[in-house]
Amino acid sequence: MTNTPAVKPTTEIKPAKQYVTTRRLTESELFDRACELLEEKLTRGEAFCAPQTVKDFLRFKLAPYEREVFGVLLLDNQHQLIEFRELFFGTINAAPVYPREVVKAVLETNAAAVIFAHNHPSGVAEPSDADRRVTERLKTALNTIDVTTLDHFVVGKDIVSFAERGLL
Repeated sequence: MTNTPAVKPTTEIKPAKQYVTTRRLTESELFDRACELLEEKLTRGEAFCAPQTVKDFLRFKLAPYEREVFGVLLLDNQHQLIEFRELFFGTINAAPVYPREVVKAVLETNAAAVIFAHNHPSGVAEPSDADRRVTERLKTALNTIDVTTLDHFVVGKDIVSFAERGLL
């Protein structure tokens, strides 16, 4: 039997945070709080380079809506989340999207890259022709200020990535 010295781990495992409520929470309140915690964890944390990371985040943020909501993930030059903004709210099958407001949000946060996302309340995540056109308009507007468009996700029962489909 050899005598091997004990190896001290180089990283310490932090204990999990614990949360205490002073009252019972509804399912909706619990879901909202989970979304907030997820956003806090990802803000200036993990880089949004893997489509699955973005899909997981967006499933929580956009899937519950009963009307169309268009948002943008504002990222720094390392593709870490600065902020997620829900910019436009529509009806059951459309939301108006204004490039000027997207550019304004990018400049306010000094974002270097963006990922667009919106939901389809019908549950069918297939990108429409209108989705493709608005993505091109936004991409063109952001190119003029040297901001990269990384992807556009459509959230329904499934989540479709424009980049994975070769639509960007």
